[in-house]
Amino acid sequence: MANVDLNDSESLESSLRIETIFILVFALILGILAAAVIFPIWSPGLVNSLAGDQAKGFWYLSRGSAIAAFVLLWISMASGLIITNKMARMWPGGPTAFSVHEYTSLLGIAFGAFHALILLGDNFINYTLPQVLIPFASVNYHPFWVGIGQLGLYLWIIVSATFYVRKSIGHKAWRLIHFASFAVFLMALLHGFSSGTDSNTIWAQAMYWFAGGSLLFLTIYRVLIGLLKPTTAGGRAAPAVK
Repeated sequence: MANVDLNDSESLESSLRIETIFILVFALILGILAAAVIFPIWSPGLVNSLAGDQAKGFWYLSRGSAIAAFVLLWISMASGLIITNKMARMWPGGPTAFSVHEYTSLLGIAFGAFHALILLGDNFINYTLPQVLIPFASVNYHPFWVGIGQLGLYLWIIVSATFYVRKSIGHKAWRLIHFASFAVFLMALLHGFSSGTDSNTIWAQAMYWFAGGSLLFLTIYRVLIGLLKPTTAGGRAAPAVK
């Protein structure tokens, strides 16, 4: 494994090529099409939960994918922070932490998009495609907090896209854009807490508190590490001991 400076993410490169992303998306589409053919034969009860005026399957799928997206966002944020505050030296290592940071971010976006688009099949809310895609266009369910979630997802896409244009925009610009990840997490937290139907449950509140508290700890620790970093007489940071 290459020896990298965990305090400088410029030395870490993306391990997921753009071609691989297209292959994964294509495989996901094929899986959905296969499920559409197999499920009616294999599990008619499951199909019934997705049809009719009282069907709740789409709502359950949206809620489940929302939780998955939030957890993946937290993992991505936490793995990114342990790279910069050097915790990744202990485990699992800089390159591995960076790969986890990248993969979970992209996978979380996929779950976030699924969370929104699957609601088109829900007969209770009756979302239209423009209401799903345009922030604050929702008129049937918590329009402001749903809009916050929509903006957060779009910002998340922008931040994750910088994995593949870092050399073009430069490390400083890439790092500045990456700071928007904190806004993404805050938007997701507010969206889930204010519009999620599970927000009043103990497990959901525990999840929000743990995710928010752990990231706050990692962020404060990162700031303190930067402030206490030893400097040379010329004012520059002393090189890390290998």
